[in-house]
Amino acid sequence: MTAQRVFGVTGWKNSGKTTLVERLVAEFVRRGWTVNTVKHAHHDVDIDQPGTDSARHRAAGATEVALVGGLRYAIMRERGEPSLSQVLERLSPADLVLIEGYKREPHQKIEVRAGRGEPMAANDPAIVAIAADIAPAGTDLPWFRRDDIAGIADFIAGRLEAADRRR
Repeated sequence: MTAQRVFGVTGWKNSGKTTLVERLVAEFVRRGWTVNTVKHAHHDVDIDQPGTDSARHRAAGATEVALVGGLRYAIMRERGEPSLSQVLERLSPADLVLIEGYKREPHQKIEVRAGRGEPMAANDPAIVAIAADIAPAGTDLPWFRRDDIAGIADFIAGRLEAADRRR
């Protein structure tokens, strides 16, 4: 199986990660790319509603429940948090998988900063750029304004193409 082309968006809570991912997805789709996303949450999540048939299946003890509708489906699995690689293995092939969160994983990432919070880049060699409203001090990493979506997308595309050439 060919490895997925992944790029991460990381940062502290309320830094603008989700907004950046959303805007990057739209930009890459506009460019003709297929894009998958992975969102890592640090809390329990549930897409099911109490009392629905699928929730009842899970409550009865089903290990995995597929909820299938006319336009989309979801598979809910009852067993601890999977690794990022396990999640990526389950995704359909795409030109790019944007990953929000998973800040401790070694894939390339852009750090989103809002304000002057403690930077992550100094402690994470996988952070290869910074998106912030003000030029960051004390780093030679490429810097983009958080609203420079085309510039950030060009940077990500360039990094992915360079990685493809090295393979």
